Amino acid sequence: MINAFQPSFPVIRNLLLAMLVLALLIELALTGGAFFARELTLQQFGVTLTSDTSFLGYVVAWLLFFVSLVCGLALWQVWQRQPGYATLCYLLGFWWIGIGIGIYVAFGKPDNLVLDSLKGLLIVILTSRSNRHE
Repeated sequence: MINAFQPSFPVIRNLLLAMLVLALLIELALTGGAFFARELTLQQFGVTLTSDTSFLGYVVAWLLFFVSLVCGLALWQVWQRQPGYATLCYLLGFWWIGIGIGIYVAFGKPDNLVLDSLKGLLIVILTSRSNRHE
């Protein structure tokens, strides 16, 4: 008997795919901003562009690019129903939860807490639920 409040595997998988697509788009936008509009991107975080912050922005751009690649790989693995997809999904989810909480604690920015941590939490929950249905 199927419980009406228990979504089926395809629904959970589709929600996980949608979250990963949304996360990938956000990461790619941040990556593009960090590479091609560094001054504008740094200003969004209240940082003035200097030679030191420009260098740091460049390093952060590569980090964001790496996270985008990992997110794209996780998206591909979920899409292809590869058995190891959960590892990357959990890694990304806990990464974003940690980033959101860390930025909030260190700098008092609640928007990062909501955006990153909520995104990470949803990915962790959806991954956990989809693993139960396999």
